[in-house]
Amino acid sequence: MVLIMEAIVIGLAIPVALTVQHAPARAAGIAGGSLAVAAVVLAAVARWRLRWTLIGGSVLQLLVIAAGAVVAVMYFLGAIFAALWVIGILLGYRAEQAWTR
Repeated sequence: MVLIMEAIVIGLAIPVALTVQHAPARAAGIAGGSLAVAAVVLAAVARWRLRWTLIGGSVLQLLVIAAGAVVAVMYFLGAIFAALWVIGILLGYRAEQAWTR
């Protein structure tokens, strides 16, 4: 769920990059689109390849934070989603431990 919400926020950051930050349209579209598609793909693959999703999602969090170089607010939003990502991993681990008891 975190990755899907993040994909929406990344997609909404593209017009901000164009209008407020005056980023080149091609670069903003490719970078933002790639990150958003990666988030959706990782969310779709999570059921079958959880380890890959955890690694890929963690890398994605770093890339979204780095997108703050283009759209400054992405530093803040990336940090929020990274925190949600870590909380989701920890809660999933706790739920799995409780299930096996």
